[in-house]
Amino acid sequence: MLSAPGRCRRSAAPRLLGLWLVLAGFTSTGGSEHAATAALPAAFSDLLPHFLVEPEDEYIVKNKPVTLTCRSTPATQIYFKCNGEWVHQDDHLIERTVDPATALPVMQVTIEITRQQVEKIFGLDEYWCHCVAWSTTGTQKSQKAFIRIAYLRKNFEEEPQGKEVALDQEVLLRCHPPEGVPQAEVEWQRNEDLVDPASDPNYFITTDHNLVIKKARLADTGNYTCVAKNIVARRKSNSATVLIYVNGGWSTWTTWSSCSAVCGRGWQKRSRSCTNPTPLNGGTSCEGQNVQKSACVATCPVDGGWSEWSKWSACGADCSMWRSRECTQPSPGTGGKDCQGLDLQSINCTSEQCPQTVSGAEDVALYVGMVAVALCLTLLLIVVVMVYRRKKEGLDADVADSSILTTGFQPMGIKPSKPENSHLLTIQPDLTTTTTSYQGTLRSRHDTAGKFSMTNGPLLDPLPNGSHTLHNGKLNPDPAEFVSRLSTQSYFKTLPRDVANTSYGTFNFLGGRLTIPNTGISLLIPPEAIPRGKIYEIYLTVQRKEDLRLPLAGCQTLLSPIVSCGPPGVVLSRPVILSMDHCFDACLDNWAVRLKKQNYEGAWEDVLLMGEELVSEPYYCQLEAETCRLFSEQLGTFALVGESLHMGAAKRLRLVLFSDAYCSTLEYNIRVYCMDDIQDVFKEVMQMERQLGGRLIDEPHVLLFKDSYHNLRLSIHDMPQAHWRSKLLAGYQEIPFYHIWNGSQRYLHCTFTLERLSLSTCELTCQLCVWQVEGEGQSFALDFNIAKDTRAVDSEFLLMDSNATALAGPSAFQIPYLIRQKICSSLDAPCPNGADWRMLAQRLKLERHMSFFASKASPTSVILDLWEAQHFHSGNINQLAAVMADIGKQEAMIFLVSDGEC
Repeated sequence: MLSAPGRCRRSAAPRLLGLWLVLAGFTSTGGSEHAATAALPAAFSDLLPHFLVEPEDEYIVKNKPVTLTCRSTPATQIYFKCNGEWVHQDDHLIERTVDPATALPVMQVTIEITRQQVEKIFGLDEYWCHCVAWSTTGTQKSQKAFIRIAYLRKNFEEEPQGKEVALDQEVLLRCHPPEGVPQAEVEWQRNEDLVDPASDPNYFITTDHNLVIKKARLADTGNYTCVAKNIVARRKSNSATVLIYVNGGWSTWTTWSSCSAVCGRGWQKRSRSCTNPTPLNGGTSCEGQNVQKSACVATCPVDGGWSEWSKWSACGADCSMWRSRECTQPSPGTGGKDCQGLDLQSINCTSEQCPQTVSGAEDVALYVGMVAVALCLTLLLIVVVMVYRRKKEGLDADVADSSILTTGFQPMGIKPSKPENSHLLTIQPDLTTTTTSYQGTLRSRHDTAGKFSMTNGPLLDPLPNGSHTLHNGKLNPDPAEFVSRLSTQSYFKTLPRDVANTSYGTFNFLGGRLTIPNTGISLLIPPEAIPRGKIYEIYLTVQRKEDLRLPLAGCQTLLSPIVSCGPPGVVLSRPVILSMDHCFDACLDNWAVRLKKQNYEGAWEDVLLMGEELVSEPYYCQLEAETCRLFSEQLGTFALVGESLHMGAAKRLRLVLFSDAYCSTLEYNIRVYCMDDIQDVFKEVMQMERQLGGRLIDEPHVLLFKDSYHNLRLSIHDMPQAHWRSKLLAGYQEIPFYHIWNGSQRYLHCTFTLERLSLSTCELTCQLCVWQVEGEGQSFALDFNIAKDTRAVDSEFLLMDSNATALAGPSAFQIPYLIRQKICSSLDAPCPNGADWRMLAQRLKLERHMSFFASKASPTSVILDLWEAQHFHSGNINQLAAVMADIGKQEAMIFLVSDGEC
């Protein structure tokens, strides 16, 4: 057939003979199958053929045929078989070569498949082919290759639809490409430009080809097109116009103008503008008035008037006499003018009224006596000052003496010496006026019943009423004056002038406590934290987010208030404990929580990673279900920032419902606030609603909000249709995920506007549903009368914490000072039976912090500090006594255990 390697078409006669031989071989058995083929060399006669190239799947584009190739070695013949039928040998193109490496004969056969061949069986089965290779030993079959006709239909099964979306909302554009073989690939275009999620992570293309805009921006406005393409064609959907609009928001009110009348009745006004933000792209304008007017009464100014002149004085030694008058008839007031003219008048005396003085020896003696008296007074003053300074130097040592803790404190003035690091302590306490007493008891501030028995031992001598008074500094009675003075310091000029959220006091080595009511924020200054001989004026304040911006990166979220305590740079002998609320699920498996601190330049630094605290660092955190206790050896500005590790991480949200306290129209509004579950934010919302005249219509509820990128939806259902209807056009309202997660807005809320069909309708029953898309939710049943209960926001929520904001000395602690010292001396030393501070930590469920306690000079004192911080409002000293008894101290005088008894 082929005399040498090469490519040829067989002649007609050999072609018929070869076909007959092949067909005869296919129907015969044994070696007659290859009767028409030349025998292989003897060296290769025992090898089966194996394929070097097998046919692969192909697509027929339009009318272009496809070529299938098959190559095998060693092979005497190769033929294709398609859909169970042998391809005629005339359709085979054969090429024979020899592999130079192995000297084996190589045969390659190709065939062409046309569109007509495939269409003949279209709809019955897929068109497939494989090749069969022969050698003298046997046959081998290749893999099947499927040949399909490629196409792409014109019409999309689903095209994107235009949308109008509010700023920061999520946008979903659907696209189902046309049917095609092979399946079409999909890409998106905006204004004919390719949308690339890799370069802009705000875009996301789902596996079913939908386009998601995670957070709509103004720049995302445009015409979006879904493009489908394969090897045959490229199809474009109709363009969908996406319009990002911005609803207008009111700016804050300006301050009231001055009264229009100078004297008497007038009016004043204030204004606001719809620029926060300005409505864009068809967004709704602000509802309500942009100008408010209010009546005012201006107090009329009173100009001052002179009183009558007094009588002339007697003629003086300088031959003059004087008289005076006062601007008191009337006194100037409310902007009135002061009196014009002189208030003192003098004239020379006449000669007979002027006394004549003659110098003599008696005058010289008088002058000498006066000089001597002045010298004596000067010497006496110097002695008094020296004695005072010597007493002052020994003052703190005297205070430390135990006699002061067992007898009444005596009043004394304190004048602090200049601290060694005066450049760090920028606020000097004002102790120049009369001292004020911090009065407290060495016993617990609770009822004395059930306290430690002090009758059978020398622990404390009995005192009248069991109280001791410590005079240790002056508290400025005017909070506004303190904040104003604090803000003048260079480092504190950025502190908010918010007296309601600031607490301060003056403290010495006896310690104390600062608390901001109804916020869950407090600062415990343990005894001996302030070095002896030092007096610090310390403040505690909570920062508003609009006053101090904390930069957040990526998926970070703020989990606590931003709290400042200071002044920074003061020297502390022991760590203070800063307590503040947090709003996450307190599971560190779900979170990476970092403590951030603001440095002197105003930049924020990571100083601690929760769960990986080092006892050698100046910061340590004790995490509770809703509170974080921060041990810190430095004062400053702190905040907790978290980053979720997976979608199971959740923040606690507090949902609070308010309505109008007075309703005289058909419309009725229900406001649903969604805020971080932190007392500080709740307090701010309550104060704001009280100013608006709102009322609380249900108890606050807690909702876990997960890091699933899904928005929060709110809807109202089951209203009596015969009496009420909702004016909301959509079935629900939605708060974007990112608005809630990053915590940039303190109190997000939705307003549901309802309309009653009659003014006589007062009963409202409905269901409020709040849920996270594709997540869990809650349903609240509301049933109230809008006419009967017209009370404003109940102030009881704002009076939960009625304790003093600043407590200094023994009154700030549950455990009396001397008893505390006895506990520490009893438990600090290790005991063979384990009755030491380690067992105390176990009984108080603080064993997780053993290594931290052990790193301190007095582990027991740190444990008691933490107990004081946890139980200031609810602590029962009897429970602590019971714990001490469990440790092995069976007597009431458990604090006098000696080392030998250990």
